[in-house]
Amino acid sequence: MTGLILFGHGARDPRWREPFDRLKQIVAPRHDGPVELAFLEHMQPDLAAAAVTLKAAGVRHAVVVPLFLGTGGHLRQDLPAMLAAAQQASGISLSSVSAVGEDSQVLEAMAAYCVAAARGA
Repeated sequence: MTGLILFGHGARDPRWREPFDRLKQIVAPRHDGPVELAFLEHMQPDLAAAAVTLKAAGVRHAVVVPLFLGTGGHLRQDLPAMLAAAQQASGISLSSVSAVGEDSQVLEAMAAYCVAAARGA
């Protein structure tokens, strides 16, 4: 069974995570395994804690989906170290895909939203 970790940046304002909680609620029934949220900073759980939760649910491998618009320093430098630490803490293997904002379908959805916003203004 493959787990899924939706990985966001995190913020000090607790309301910032509300769309991420909604996204998890949308994704979970569509995925065959458990889905967890994790955050880079300021919020919990972190990546290691999310991986430990997945291990307890019987997951042996999880895919980390960075919910970032692009691949900057956090994903190039911080995420690889965090993946290694989370693998060690949890005992499951982790892999990561590219930032969600680099997917053409995501960009198309964002473009449609922007155009609709301009028309509705």
